[in-house]
Amino acid sequence: MTGRRFDLRRALVGLLEPLDPILLVLLCLLLGYSFTLMASASPARMESQMINSAVAVVVMWVTARLPIQRILALALPVYLIGVLLLVAVAVFGETSKGAQRWLNIGVARIQPSEIMKIAVPLMLAWYFHHREGAVNARDFVAAGILLVIPVGLIVRQPDLGTALLVAAAGFFVLFFAGLSWKLIAPVAVAGIVGIGTIVGFGDRICQPEVDWVVLHGYQKNRVCTLLDPTSDPLGKGFHIIQSTIAIGSGGLAGKGWRDGTQTHLAFIPERHTDFIFAVLGEEFGFVGACLLVFMYIALITRGFVIAMAAPALSSRLLAGAVTMIFFTYAFVNMGMVSGILPVVGVPLPFISYGGTALVTLCLGLGILMSVQRARLTTQKT
Repeated sequence: MTGRRFDLRRALVGLLEPLDPILLVLLCLLLGYSFTLMASASPARMESQMINSAVAVVVMWVTARLPIQRILALALPVYLIGVLLLVAVAVFGETSKGAQRWLNIGVARIQPSEIMKIAVPLMLAWYFHHREGAVNARDFVAAGILLVIPVGLIVRQPDLGTALLVAAAGFFVLFFAGLSWKLIAPVAVAGIVGIGTIVGFGDRICQPEVDWVVLHGYQKNRVCTLLDPTSDPLGKGFHIIQSTIAIGSGGLAGKGWRDGTQTHLAFIPERHTDFIFAVLGEEFGFVGACLLVFMYIALITRGFVIAMAAPALSSRLLAGAVTMIFFTYAFVNMGMVSGILPVVGVPLPFISYGGTALVTLCLGLGILMSVQRARLTTQKT
């Protein structure tokens, strides 16, 4: 009996050995929060979300067991497969809600753009790893081309939200690799001027006859609706108005689990996916929202600790970019639900319902754990 107990304990230790305990605890807390909110927002999807979570955790565990060198070796094939899948989506992908983003592979329907959120930073980290010690301006141009190809294909779907996330993931690698501030500053200034122009002259440039050229009509409407949701309260402004009402009505401690009126009277659109933060704000209030933000801060802090201690440049670039992906997801989602950013269809990380996004995020956690294992192995030797 003692021998059996010992074997069982050893098997359990072996199972958990590749996992970073801090990241694992944070993931369990986030998934617990997700299940709690899902049970209120959409009980019918609970079983499906649990299956999605189980698959995502297995993906994380498998990734964490892989040496980071092997993960980096997969960068080129994963990137090429991702680009080919995006091309396949453009040719014969399925259209849903006016966008051609999905690909039916027989056994499941996938969204290849989600894969690129990890494939792009992985590819760029691999590229700079092979150029370590000899990086010059041409390398940043080449890396920029590797980034622009998938981003352009995703914009074409159109899916501006995912395109921005993929572009951000790639930019983080470029930034950590040493991209000059001389190149970053003009883009930042142009962005500030553009935002200022939109805010200052919104009444004029949001008129129906004004064509924004670079954006689709629905994308223009999202920006204009953000500036004044009351201009179309039952149409394009409905999402923002109802989500901000839900968050504000939650007060300090919320109305209570399953007691949210905006949620259960179906005023909150997409309450189980993109707008689940509004459900959280209404039912758990400011305290519940702060608790979630604290979890994200702890997750991001742990990610940066792992990145800074990584034993190689490629590991540092990849771990830093993955960590910033978590930040971008959370910031954009909470910003759009709170009415300070346009609605772009970005899920709340580890909380929103969905399989592809959750698997992608847990894949990122697995990469961080693999980097951490590499550091511990290096210390031991």
